[in-house]
Amino acid sequence: MDTILFLAHTEADGTLGKAALEALGAAVELKQPINGTLVAAIFGAQAKAAADFIASCGAQRFLTVEGDEFSQPRYATDAAACEALIRAAGATIVIAAATSRTSRVLAGVAHRVQGCVDTHVTSIAAVSGTITVTRWFYRQRIEGSLTRSHRPWILLLDPGAHAAWQGAAGSATTETVEVPLPDALRRTTVRSVVTPPADQQTIRPDANLLFVAGAGWTKKQKDGQTHVPEAETIILDFLRNSKASLGGSKSLVDLSGENQAALPFMGHLNQVGQTGASPRHPKGLSTCCHGEEPHTVGWRFIAERRAINLDPNCGWARGKADVLYVADAFEVMTKVNELLAAK
Repeated sequence: MDTILFLAHTEADGTLGKAALEALGAAVELKQPINGTLVAAIFGAQAKAAADFIASCGAQRFLTVEGDEFSQPRYATDAAACEALIRAAGATIVIAAATSRTSRVLAGVAHRVQGCVDTHVTSIAAVSGTITVTRWFYRQRIEGSLTRSHRPWILLLDPGAHAAWQGAAGSATTETVEVPLPDALRRTTVRSVVTPPADQQTIRPDANLLFVAGAGWTKKQKDGQTHVPEAETIILDFLRNSKASLGGSKSLVDLSGENQAALPFMGHLNQVGQTGASPRHPKGLSTCCHGEEPHTVGWRFIAERRAINLDPNCGWARGKADVLYVADAFEVMTKVNELLAAK
């Protein structure tokens, strides 16, 4: 019988993030088909409080690793904590959210516990008692299903791929797992964390809306002139007011390398499409983009897709968007910014 370990770290405020609750939902769902045992393991600041939050998840044991050494993300301490929790649980299946913190360490942890690891997992199911996972390969162009007999098997579930666990909080009986750290691991001290201001952060994975700009923002408008500075102001004002995440078509992000007028805040990390990112947001709004097939590949996980384009025959109108607004994006987004600012 498999022992399923839900492995998570706390956020800076001591809570469990949405991605972690999604991984918990997958672990709880897997428990019954394989008649397995569920163990919850949490490391980081205020791990006991996080365990209380998921007390009704059905886990038979709650393991925690706490302490100042584990409150900040560091490879050495995080890897040591994850290894200790996996060994203490006797886990055969480990399910964790593919956050930057877990993705950085769990491949190394799999080697330490003589296990195997799979990343970019999008679904976990059991057929006739055999666990099968689905994941993407080759920049999310190929989807494959696989199973493994090797244990322990560590699975990193992509955020947004499963419904988040919901349940009542309570009081969990926790077991503190001691993680001996040699002096060499105590030499590194986190003095502070420096992050850009919120209004300068354009990539927001947890945003409800993905706003994608196309190359049309930098092209000649109906007066025969380009209006790149105006486009920059409109887009940044919208991001600031709506807290949306910013994406871009390949044609737009490539402009900076072609010595053409480009949006200074748009880089290749913002690219959405076949050779870019495939984000998972509840809603998406594309502007000044024709909805070419390679670009819309990145929209496959967006639940509700809308687009603004002056061309009623663009790619978005051919079944790629739920709603197409045939309008001038400059005028529409200017009006939207006025409405948002008035709230």
